[in-house]
Amino acid sequence: MAIGESLLEAFSAGELWQIMFLSLRVSGTATFLAACCGIPLGMILGLRVYVGRRMINNLVNTAMGLPPVVIGLFVFLLVSRTGPLGFLELLYTPTAMIVAQWVLATPIVTGITMAAVRSVQNKYRDTALSLGATETQLWITILKEARISILAGICVAFGQAISEVGAIMIVGGNIRFTTRAMTTAIVLQTRMGLFGMAIALGLILIVLAFLVNLIFTTLQEGTEVVR
Repeated sequence: MAIGESLLEAFSAGELWQIMFLSLRVSGTATFLAACCGIPLGMILGLRVYVGRRMINNLVNTAMGLPPVVIGLFVFLLVSRTGPLGFLELLYTPTAMIVAQWVLATPIVTGITMAAVRSVQNKYRDTALSLGATETQLWITILKEARISILAGICVAFGQAISEVGAIMIVGGNIRFTTRAMTTAIVLQTRMGLFGMAIALGLILIVLAFLVNLIFTTLQEGTEVVR
């Protein structure tokens, strides 16, 4: 009964919704930037033949599995007062959190895009070129054929970004009403024994993950129909 009352109190608190919207803003922006950078980079790495291709592949695959706390430490050193970007005063701001999640999500989008375009290019490359397609037209064709896998990569990147704790805790500081996200708030509330707020945030996180996956699944099914 106590937990039920705590849940009702948590859902009626304005702070909970502020935390949720901050998490969506940070993770959504980071994922958008990751898609803008990762898709073109993945296309280039997947379609071009170049020296050191195997090494680059290994680096991308390694970056996809980097621990968030390591990324948080890297960004912290970059934006701290003594770091090269310290003059921007980004530390303990939502912007620093976006940067950390962008660094986390970009290799995921890049790696999945690279694998997706590489898997379809052999089917369409020779046919498209034999029909007189230009290099740009070839890239557009391959991108269209690989779009379902690329959408899945973006979905994975968003899920990884919104659910991680370590990186945003390091660079954001978990400051109330400023940089407190859902995952960092769950950790704090659990440590304080405030399980109502922690459970409420956990439920919201699960619902958001379900809705985002539903959106991307609908988009994937839509692209299959168009295909």
